[in-house]
Amino acid sequence: MRQGALLRSGKGLGLPGTARNIVNDIAAPGPASAVDRRLDDERYDHFIVRNGVHCAGAHLIIDVHGGDRLDDIEHIERTLRECVDAAGATLLHIHLHHFQPTGVSGVAVLAESHISIHTWPEVGYAALDVFMCGKAEPDACVPILREAFSAKRVVVSELLRGQGA
Repeated sequence: MRQGALLRSGKGLGLPGTARNIVNDIAAPGPASAVDRRLDDERYDHFIVRNGVHCAGAHLIIDVHGGDRLDDIEHIERTLRECVDAAGATLLHIHLHHFQPTGVSGVAVLAESHISIHTWPEVGYAALDVFMCGKAEPDACVPILREAFSAKRVVVSELLRGQGA
């Protein structure tokens, strides 16, 4: 049994029952409530409040239809870097893979989460995930992607991840 658990239980202290309760009250106060932890300004988890909802981050699921340059790996890398800058995020690493005969898949790993891309140039389609927490603004990526790939249509869905965590 861990030392803290022993203190909370009073086992091994050789104290009468009432003294154990006093030890419990003084030595091992209960944990803060979930609400207290969520509102603590000293947290380091970079959770956000979006549309009035406390969550781990905003996850945009973006479908690019009728796009161009979806097989140009250098263009895709520049576009991801532009998205990172516009969102105010911190780039840690980009890894892209060019498939044969066509298509690119990759990820930009961010301090605030990630941007992933998978392209099907033969049909003008790209699937992207933009997940960010903290002060980063994932919405800033949408107009950049629309313009960079000359998309005829862009569909964006949003998930708020980690609600209530």
